[in-house]
Amino acid sequence: MAGGGGGAAPAPKQDELQPHPVKDQLPNVAYCITSPPPWPEAILLGFQHYLVMLGTTVIIPTALVPQMGGGNDEKARVVQTILFVSGLNTLLQSFFGTRLPAVIGGSYTFVAPTISIILAGRYSNVVDPHEKFLRIMRGTQGALIVASTLQIIVGFSGLWRNVTRFLSPLSAVPLVALVGFGLYELGFPGVAKCIEIGLPQLIWLIILSQYLPHAIHAHKPIFDRFAVLFSVAIVWLYAYLLTVGGAYRHAAPKTQLHCRTDRSGLVSAAPWIRVPYPFQWGAPTFDAGEAFAMMAASFAALVESTGAFIAVSRYASATPLPPSVLSRGIGWQGIGILLDGLFGTGNGSTVSVENAGLLALTRVGSRRVVQISAGFMIFFSILGKFGAVFASIPAPIIAALYCIFFAYVGSVGLSFLQFCNLNSFRTKFILGFSIFMGISVPQYFNEYTSVAGYGPVHTGARWFNDIINVIFSSKPFVAGLVAFFLDNTLHRHDMRKDRGYHWWDKFRSFRGDTRSEEFYSLPFNLNKYFPSV
Repeated sequence: MAGGGGGAAPAPKQDELQPHPVKDQLPNVAYCITSPPPWPEAILLGFQHYLVMLGTTVIIPTALVPQMGGGNDEKARVVQTILFVSGLNTLLQSFFGTRLPAVIGGSYTFVAPTISIILAGRYSNVVDPHEKFLRIMRGTQGALIVASTLQIIVGFSGLWRNVTRFLSPLSAVPLVALVGFGLYELGFPGVAKCIEIGLPQLIWLIILSQYLPHAIHAHKPIFDRFAVLFSVAIVWLYAYLLTVGGAYRHAAPKTQLHCRTDRSGLVSAAPWIRVPYPFQWGAPTFDAGEAFAMMAASFAALVESTGAFIAVSRYASATPLPPSVLSRGIGWQGIGILLDGLFGTGNGSTVSVENAGLLALTRVGSRRVVQISAGFMIFFSILGKFGAVFASIPAPIIAALYCIFFAYVGSVGLSFLQFCNLNSFRTKFILGFSIFMGISVPQYFNEYTSVAGYGPVHTGARWFNDIINVIFSSKPFVAGLVAFFLDNTLHRHDMRKDRGYHWWDKFRSFRGDTRSEEFYSLPFNLNKYFPSV
């Protein structure tokens, strides 16, 4: 820096006062979509993705199966089925869908309608728990099969393409931000269920991934890239020692359930080898009311997945998703929900938000890594006992991972503000109001439900209640809806630059930018037969 004359402070250089330049693709990503890491590293990274998606895969059946009347045997089989179908869906999505490194796994959005089915009057007179479990499972299967048609039609017809054409960086911010931040209830509250395991996991993960690499000046990024494997191994061992050492011998049953490493009941119940197959629980049953509730969840999941896909494309260092590719991905996700219904997972699927966050932590956005992780899912779902060992990681460890991964996805949502004019009052209003309502409206719906036992909308028509209550309990849905509506109705033509719309112009059609071809074109020359527009 040139010294100023006579002891005066040197004048700042011109470039130091420049704002950070806007980037179409996220820089500093070690491996983008199309560049796979070396095989040994790719396999380890794939295993890490498998480990991270296990959390949701186990937590959902653990909550639902006992309510359905199932025991540990059924729980183990449902976990295996979800794993198997998630593996298939992830492969389908990465080969034929958006082609992004997105893991397609279980989804919390579908839990509410499933509980609605569990509480439905038509199952209350079944006495035998196993029979009740089978009947409810067949009911959810029928509802999922019907609900999947929504995403299949909206995706493959190109309807969603026409909607997302109007998405600007400004309206993407609240949507993507709340896909991550909206899951805050699954973060620290889960860690605190067993604080002596959850907190060390959170601290270890931050030390290994953020502080250590800078402290030791490592040439190869080992600790930050495999921080999840190292930290989970350390804390899981520590939790095991606490369990064996008798630390929880006289603890309350709830504490034992969260803290002990031998309480999941999965390892003993899982079969050695079992291949999940369609209609394994019997023929699905169809009920219009239940199907409508599931449809609502499918619609909310469609919006959430759109946000998650945008986050994944950013962390994979790809260019913004062309609407036609996004629509194609939603169609394939509909096929994923159809597979959920055929195999009987008791739950729909969406883009795994935690795995999107893992892309950020490892800085590896390679498609091959996620395809390898899908291989692990299928492999461990068939070899039940081995899969069950990893599936019995205590939930507070998983919740600690969530704290970091959901935060990464939320922050990538905020990063789209670089394309917007933050000094415009219109931007401030849309941004603030949509994020606030996205948190506030679902808060009211959830609070009302937890006190009253039913949602705020309780007319005589149960299907109508379920639709409204499910949709407005989704934070990204409400935020995205409000932002999308305001952004496209409030004098949008004069404000084109303020909302960042012009930055995404060349990505609105598949041919608009040559990089779209590189990242998103279909394999095996399929683009000839299924052209993207």
